[in-house]
Amino acid sequence: MRVLAHFTPGPAVLDQVGAEADWLDVRWCAADDDTTFYRELPEAQVVWHVLRPISGDDLRGGSRLRLVQKLGVGINTIDVDTATERGIAVSNMPGANAASVAEGTVLLMLAALRRLLPLDAATRAGLGWPADPALGEHCRDIGGCTVGLVGYGSVARAVEQIVSAMGAVVLHTSTSDDGSPGWRSLPELLGSCDVVSLHLPLTAATHGLIDAAALVAMKPGAVLVNTARGPIVDEDALVQALRSGRLGAAGLDVFAVEPVPTDNPLLALDNVVLTPHVSWYTADTMRRYLAAAIDNCRRLRDGLPPAQVVNQPTGY
Repeated sequence: MRVLAHFTPGPAVLDQVGAEADWLDVRWCAADDDTTFYRELPEAQVVWHVLRPISGDDLRGGSRLRLVQKLGVGINTIDVDTATERGIAVSNMPGANAASVAEGTVLLMLAALRRLLPLDAATRAGLGWPADPALGEHCRDIGGCTVGLVGYGSVARAVEQIVSAMGAVVLHTSTSDDGSPGWRSLPELLGSCDVVSLHLPLTAATHGLIDAAALVAMKPGAVLVNTARGPIVDEDALVQALRSGRLGAAGLDVFAVEPVPTDNPLLALDNVVLTPHVSWYTADTMRRYLAAAIDNCRRLRDGLPPAQVVNQPTGY
């Protein structure tokens, strides 16, 4: 079975695939290597997809494609409608990266709350004890905060477990009231939380959800963390809120445009902690991703429908 793996593998990935799936013919292609991608696509039966968008034209060029396997959860980078029309299954991996993204989320919370970047810069500059005596007054313990989770799937619930153990009060919001004591409407949550963390898929309804009005509704000095999808946040409004001091800080793993352009004004702010869409990217998550991807290829080989299919293509 021919697989087009649309990412650059490390040694551990190659070892795992070699050990568990020597029956697969895997062609590796860097996300930005369109030459290789379009050369290999016509013969591929399966695409292992990470981030580089797969368009309808791409899918039409894959005449043998049977499955687009998302290594992750979000499928906003795949033209699912065209895949369905062409009888191509689209599968994802709900929960496979939850532990890693949750830890990455808490990492950004801590770095923002404890002002890690300015303290690191002061230490590197030889200033020792912070030259700004007020800096420590702005640092917070998670245990002293109310943390609001916007979206309440597997990642958010994992974050809740971690920060609750650290002493935080945790609230959440979701599409409708789930009847639990911690549920709040979005306006209520924004106005009452010291940290707001986003855990939503990118859809028409969530695009721009955290806009200028939502940022104004947040507590003065609050921290916004986004490990979901960049376009959920209005970046221009976020920059203004951070510059003005209306928001105390932000921790961001995702952006409106990725990779982040060097002229993005967020990069110039010292109250922002940034990572390049890698909160999911650990050796542990990659092992889980590859195991699931190989299993779905095995299912196709054995005449079984793939697991975790998100569309309804003909032929499955």
